[in-house]
Amino acid sequence: MKIAKGVLVALTLGAVSFSALSAELLTKEAYNDHKDQYVKVGSITTSGELSPSDAKAELSKKADELGGQFYVVTSADTENKIHGTAEVYKKK
Repeated sequence: MKIAKGVLVALTLGAVSFSALSAELLTKEAYNDHKDQYVKVGSITTSGELSPSDAKAELSKKADELGGQFYVVTSADTENKIHGTAEVYKKK
């Protein structure tokens, strides 16, 4: 459980540079504080990534493909390789 929390923190705080059009990671707290401003557009997963920054990049790419502006990580697992799931949102 500590590892999964560590991955979530790393995903949240990872200093990876993305273009201005890439979907942004949104914390659960930020989403919950303003959930009436977002519309869910889908769910995404990533698996087999070797680092938190790779997982973050893959989730952002998949969120872009769904037309989302933001994604919220809902789970992460680091058994062998990184696996994560996220919900994708856009502003209303």
